[in-house]
Amino acid sequence: MEDEGDLVIRVTAMPTDLNPYGGVFGGWLMCQLALGASSLVTRRTGLKAVVVGATDFAFPGVMVVGDELNVYARIERTGRTSITVSTRGFGRSRASEARTEVVSGQFTFVVLDENDRPKAIAEALNENVA
Repeated sequence: MEDEGDLVIRVTAMPTDLNPYGGVFGGWLMCQLALGASSLVTRRTGLKAVVVGATDFAFPGVMVVGDELNVYARIERTGRTSITVSTRGFGRSRASEARTEVVSGQFTFVVLDENDRPKAIAEALNENVA
């Protein structure tokens, strides 16, 4: 969905992704959001992106084994050396087209140069476009 950002991850929840109560583990959902957000930042900058902050997590829905998770990411803010990305995850039952929002959160990344030093975002964006 374009208004939600770029589709960055599509993955099926498996039995190893469950919590002790039989639902999909919130930590697994957060991990998928982080992976997707990182992918978006790396694609846009062409550089390594490392998480320096994660906030505003919400879990408005639930997933079960076999459900598909679709993660969308959108760049919300670009600072001098950091990028903030909003993410939303939607669960979809294997036998349905209906989807439910199951997780959301925000991540802040710093991009690193070839020496693992923070690099100015404007420079990275310009270099990746060239």
